[in-house]
Amino acid sequence: MKINTYPYDPSLAKFSRQTPALLQRIYLARGAYAEQDVDYSLARLPRPDSLKGLDNALALLQEAFSGQQRVLIVGDFDADGATSAALGVLGLQAMGLRQVDYLVPNRFEYGYGLTPEIVGQALERQPDLIITVDNGISSIEGVAAARANGIRVLITDHHLPGRVLPEADAIVNPNQPGCGFPGKNLAGVGVLFYLLTALRSRLRELGWFEQQSIAEPGLATWLDLVALGTVADVVPLDTLNRTLVHQGVQRIRTGKSRPGLRALLDVAGKQPHNFAATDLGFVLGPRLNAAGRLDDISIGIQCLLTEDDYLAREYAVELDTLNRERKNIEDGMLREAEQLLEQSQLQESDALPWGLCLYDPGWHQGVVGLLASRIKDRLHRPVIAFAEAGPGELKGSARSISGLHIRDALDAVAAANPGLLEKFGGHAMAAGLSLEARCFDAFSAAFDQEVKRQLTAADLSAELWTDGELCDQQISLETAAMLREAGPWGQHFPEPRFTGTFNLVDQRIVGAKHLKMLLAADAAGQQTLDAIAFNIDTQTWPDQRVKQVRLAYQLHINEWRGRQAVQLIVRHLEQAPE
Repeated sequence: MKINTYPYDPSLAKFSRQTPALLQRIYLARGAYAEQDVDYSLARLPRPDSLKGLDNALALLQEAFSGQQRVLIVGDFDADGATSAALGVLGLQAMGLRQVDYLVPNRFEYGYGLTPEIVGQALERQPDLIITVDNGISSIEGVAAARANGIRVLITDHHLPGRVLPEADAIVNPNQPGCGFPGKNLAGVGVLFYLLTALRSRLRELGWFEQQSIAEPGLATWLDLVALGTVADVVPLDTLNRTLVHQGVQRIRTGKSRPGLRALLDVAGKQPHNFAATDLGFVLGPRLNAAGRLDDISIGIQCLLTEDDYLAREYAVELDTLNRERKNIEDGMLREAEQLLEQSQLQESDALPWGLCLYDPGWHQGVVGLLASRIKDRLHRPVIAFAEAGPGELKGSARSISGLHIRDALDAVAAANPGLLEKFGGHAMAAGLSLEARCFDAFSAAFDQEVKRQLTAADLSAELWTDGELCDQQISLETAAMLREAGPWGQHFPEPRFTGTFNLVDQRIVGAKHLKMLLAADAAGQQTLDAIAFNIDTQTWPDQRVKQVRLAYQLHINEWRGRQAVQLIVRHLEQAPE
């Protein structure tokens, strides 16, 4: 693996002296040049006015409020969809809408989005208005089915649209053609948050809150949900998204988050006071997602909705149990995928397809996305993992690398091979798709061909970008705390990562697959550092012959029994050259 250092131009810096030099260097490498670029006050957020379709959406909602109509929120079965559904219910109820419910399709029965089958299920609740959250932009047949049954449809989504848009009564999606809103990277929950802010303003102008004798809700109350959905959906953390995430993290740290989030933190053994944005993706997100992957995401939504601490704890324990089960299933599938690669003699990188498709009839439909991500990280090429979705049907989950827009690649495959793909959708780095089982080999070849058309051999060489080396004095609790507070870090605004060469004092396996190390900056070992590398190749490590290692790592504060110590979280490990 090639390790590079982020470039930056000191001449572009407009920071004051109050920002430490190390932090300035890190910010500059990420495109932040002054304090205002990392000012995450809510007042700096763009207004929702430029969202295309906003006026139509507000007219629908205004009518729903004035007539106290039945509103049904149709969500998605991941963390973004769950937080969006919870935000929709909480926000609309707080503004005075009395009949609000939600419905989320079970991925194993109905699949993704507002399908005609979900509309059929929705009809049992007799809604006047369906609001989709984190889905809907590709639900042409579902929208048609709803409107044919006299149900109006308001789509809120952030996914990239296809060539044809559904004929909904209103569409709010910053990525739809002609939308001038600057926040193209909003997650589904972020789009809904913006719609609710505009709705609150409209209702305020109409005097609604005074007429109903209810307090005007502060939408910042639910920014913990917005932050969770944003980070868990791995959307780019541009300035807008970083602001939403920062504000949500602050609520969690000060104990002002939803009871369900507090309960999830508790079962994970995480303390709110040292909570960071990365914990949204690695602690809360997986536990919430586990319900949608293995069971029913409604468990997660109920955890987010409840005001009862006891119920929140029960839901959180159930989600934690599902997450442990998910981990076991994922580990087993990873071993099976490695065996598939061995049996296919795809060990050597030059024998691998550039676009790799994997399938096993025993794989779990809800976990193939995680498997694709693990294989993608290991082999550094786009990967699609498939599972059976019914007689003669496969569902795949795709993960991509830099340089290949996976949703557009699938679009190109579909255009060049009519009838090969049943349906697909997604983002630049992740997508979902369905196809007939008999088409797997043909699709695999077509996908590989499309990837080879778009990428070069150099694109398949893994690179690791870091912020260079730290001196011994900088590897400290003070630096670790400064970096934690300087976030939020995430997609396209990565957490600082450093390189260094250390003497290896001790090494051992913990938790079956993690390498625990004791490091020293010099051979005398006067001052040692704790380090851990997760999910290590146990056939390679530990290696008692290695006395010096070259690392790429992140600074972390490890708390144990009330004591804090610096810990290096190792992202790359190799024997140091002699």
